[in-house]
Amino acid sequence: MFVIYIKEIRSFLSSLIAYIVIITFLLAIGLFMWIFPDTNVLDIGYSNLDPLFFVAPWVFIFLVSAITMRSFADEKRAGTIETLTTSPVSDLSIILGKFFAGVTLLLFALIPTIVYYLSVRYLAYPVGNIDSGAILGSYIGLLMVGATFVSIGMFASSITDNQISAFIISTFLCFFFFSAFHYLGELKVLGDLDYVISWLGMFAHYESISRGVLDTRDAFYFLSVIVFFILLTKTVFGSRKW
Repeated sequence: MFVIYIKEIRSFLSSLIAYIVIITFLLAIGLFMWIFPDTNVLDIGYSNLDPLFFVAPWVFIFLVSAITMRSFADEKRAGTIETLTTSPVSDLSIILGKFFAGVTLLLFALIPTIVYYLSVRYLAYPVGNIDSGAILGSYIGLLMVGATFVSIGMFASSITDNQISAFIISTFLCFFFFSAFHYLGELKVLGDLDYVISWLGMFAHYESISRGVLDTRDAFYFLSVIVFFILLTKTVFGSRKW
C-alpha cells in the first residue's frame, strides 16, 4: 500500500492537477472570506470561519472529483492497469494507497487555510476572541467530508475508462450524498421520517461536528460510507478476474 501511496503522491505533485486544485480551493475560499459582500468576515462582524466551512464542502465536490477521476480511468486508458494489477500488491492495498494519497492532497489544500484562522484571530476584539474548539471540530468534519468524497470519486473512476465520465458521476454522487437527503428532509412531507432522511446525508453529520461536538455516531457514519464505497470499488476492480 505504501508503494502505491508514494507513487500516487509523486504523480499528483508532478502534474498540474495538484497545484490547480490547491490554488483553486484557496482562491475560492479567499474570495468568499475576504472579498464577496455579505459573506466576508469583515461584513459579518464576527470572529469565525463560517464562510470557509460553508463553502469548502461545495468546492470539494468539484475538486475531489477532479483529483479522483484519473485514479483508475486513466490507468485503463493508458493501458497501465494490467501492470498495476500484476504487481505483488493486493487489490485492497492498491485502492487504499490511492485513497490515502487523495486524502493527503486534501490536507495539503487545507493546511494553508490556517493563515485565515490566524488572521481572524488577530482581527478579533479582543485579540484571540474566537471559538477555537468549534473551528477544530469544523476542520475535522471537513476532512471527513473530503475523505468520503475521495472514496466516492474512486468508485466513479473504477466503473469507467473515461475521465470526464468519472468526473460527472463523482460530482453527482458527492452532491447527492452531501445535500440531497438534507433537502428531502427539509420538505417535511413524511413527518417523523424527515429526520431519518436528513440523517442519511452527510450534511447533517457535518453540521453536527462543526458545532465542536465530536459525536461517535457522526464519525461512525462517515467511516461507514467510506468503507462502503471502498468495498464497492474493490468489487468493481476485482471484477476483471471474473
